[in-house]
Amino acid sequence: MLLSTVLTACPSTDEAGREQAAAPSTAAAEPHLKVVCTTGMLADAARIIGGERADVFGMMGPGVDPHLYKARESDVLQLYDADLVIYNGLHLEARLGSVLEKMGSSRLVVAATDGIPAERLLAVEDDLPDPHVWFDVELWQLVVERIAAAYGEADPPRAAEYQGRAADYRVELDELQDYVESVIGVWIPGGNRILITGHDAFGYFGRAYGFEVYGLQGISTAAEAGTADVQALVDLIVERHVAAIFVESSVPERNIQAVQEAVRSRGWEVEIGGELFSDALGDAGTPEGTYLGMVRHNIDTIARGLRHQPGDDAYGE
Repeated sequence: MLLSTVLTACPSTDEAGREQAAAPSTAAAEPHLKVVCTTGMLADAARIIGGERADVFGMMGPGVDPHLYKARESDVLQLYDADLVIYNGLHLEARLGSVLEKMGSSRLVVAATDGIPAERLLAVEDDLPDPHVWFDVELWQLVVERIAAAYGEADPPRAAEYQGRAADYRVELDELQDYVESVIGVWIPGGNRILITGHDAFGYFGRAYGFEVYGLQGISTAAEAGTADVQALVDLIVERHVAAIFVESSVPERNIQAVQEAVRSRGWEVEIGGELFSDALGDAGTPEGTYLGMVRHNIDTIARGLRHQPGDDAYGE
């Protein structure tokens, strides 16, 4: 078997005994960039901008909470083999973020939110910035620009190609922004724009699109919701006759369900309006497995839940 392997690996010769050189492969001539991204949202943008030139590995898959994420051995191996590492920053990745910063001395490591001016960031707990910038499509465009620039730093000869793909993607993001604003304007009356979710991830969404936003847990899911947090939300829902509250794909449902039960005990029926994607995309191969599809899913789900009070026609019917 060993001999067969060696013979198979030997170059072939033609009838004149001339060695036939194998044509160099494109992959060998132009090796791909190895890119590692922390979140699914970043990995999705990196694949679009990198095109065929990049092999992108996303560390955090569907349903993963980045606030609590602990790197696996396979993640570490990917990181140390990467040409470019892209992370969100603004403390989203918690302790992992500081590890990634230290890695910057040996490879190109980029915080994608560095391209967002400080005055456009929301300050929250202990004056730390809210890291959930992807819920404002206009801010996400700045993240896309930063990713394109990072590709240019990693692969200067093709910087224009990366910028071109980023420009094309920004056109799609402009269309997405129009879609979100249209759905809100048509389907969600101003008085119904109260969004209540499992944790406080939708602050940028609220600012950008005119919603009051309340999360049962804070910006980070590391802190558990207390009895007072539940009671405050219950009071709000009952007093404002909120029609629906929402669970999140990366946060356990039990806390929101507890709020629903407490509201019911007060004589008001609030629905679970559906599942929103907050800190992670959906499954690969589904519309929600992309940033564009995730945002569309979220706004459609919010519209269905908040468009009507009990007894009204359902959204889209």
